[in-house]
Amino acid sequence: MPQLELDGAALTYDDEGPRDAADAPLVFVHGWTANRHRWDHQTAHFSGRRRVIRLDLRGHGDSTGAGVRTVAELAEDVLALLDHLEVERFVLVGHSMGGMIAQTIALAHPARVERMVLVNSIGRMTYSRGRGLLMAASTLVPFKLFVAANIQRAFAPGYPREEIREHVRASAGTPREVVMTLYGAMRAFDVLDRAGEIRVPTLMVHGYHDVQLPVRQMLRMAKAYPDAEVRILDAGHELPLEKPAELTATLERFVTVKA
Repeated sequence: MPQLELDGAALTYDDEGPRDAADAPLVFVHGWTANRHRWDHQTAHFSGRRRVIRLDLRGHGDSTGAGVRTVAELAEDVLALLDHLEVERFVLVGHSMGGMIAQTIALAHPARVERMVLVNSIGRMTYSRGRGLLMAASTLVPFKLFVAANIQRAFAPGYPREEIREHVRASAGTPREVVMTLYGAMRAFDVLDRAGEIRVPTLMVHGYHDVQLPVRQMLRMAKAYPDAEVRILDAGHELPLEKPAELTATLERFVTVKA
């Protein structure tokens, strides 16, 4: 389990697959309170024939560290890891907050991103007045209840309740400072007005039942992208967990560049 020591943190990562593959490495970035194992299905599928890199973000999973207050700072961590691994050009896949990180990287370093996939992600966090008041009030409840409320509503109706409880327990293991600070970072995230600058081929995959980041917000973002493809699957916000095989098949079609 390799780690990169970086600015008071130890970033745990996996670097699998052939280094001499013709295709650019795939870089997977997980979302808020999750970890690199969100991408187990995709890693197992792709790593037999191309390089696959995934990490636990600062303060998540097996990584240590805290104090990061913006999505841009998380993007700097990802880039530092890729520089450490001497990866110049890559295909970037981000889920939820990981998609926000991906967009930040694509805006800052467009020449390094060959293609990008945004899974259940958006370019601007937008709340109705009613939902905004509800979300603000939710931060006043006990920490574990706050995490549980957010994770439980991430899944589409019918997803096994015991599996949801397992994911709630795992998410609640993320340090409170990390959870709450990055919750604020996501609420402040906004690159929608710059979406037209992102000219790399982009796939946006979203769950039809996503109430965390609704489809209509993703479609608003897609309209602003010069080169975007959209796929909507029968799932909630946790596509990597709810529909792993369908997501992998969708990625396969997009990231495999035909000669």
